[in-house]
Amino acid sequence: MADQLWDDVERFFDPDLMGSLPDLRVSNASVEDWQAVLNLVAEKGWKCQYSEGERVLPVPRAEDVLSRPADAECPDLRVWPTADVLAIFRFHAADEVDFDVDLRELQGQDRLDVFCGFLREIGRRLGKPVLMDPEGNYGHPVLGFDVVVFAEPQVR
Repeated sequence: MADQLWDDVERFFDPDLMGSLPDLRVSNASVEDWQAVLNLVAEKGWKCQYSEGERVLPVPRAEDVLSRPADAECPDLRVWPTADVLAIFRFHAADEVDFDVDLRELQGQDRLDVFCGFLREIGRRLGKPVLMDPEGNYGHPVLGFDVVVFAEPQVR
């Protein structure tokens, strides 16, 4: 989604069409991928807040979060790539990095650029596609950032 123009993708950011909280995901993930996301957040200096229910806690290691008991409350990590754009990561399972954004916060070219940059950072770090499904329509992506390999490197 590099260099997208707002006029070309505005319909995908319409909360009435897409739902206000579309689902974003990286499938075929692992605990290591989750940890890579946590490391990326720290390295970029993005403001974040980890919580379990109402308790705000320090950001733990991914393996600790993902090994919690099955009946434990699902924790979340709120990440602000900029002060006015929020992504909420939910630690449902190790095999999928999933998060939500609020389309009402992603209106206009400036916010689109932030959003695309955020997806690009995650996709490049993990080397996997980051897909966006309309709210409640899981498995039917309409937008995403994809890592494309053109050729295998030549071994010397």
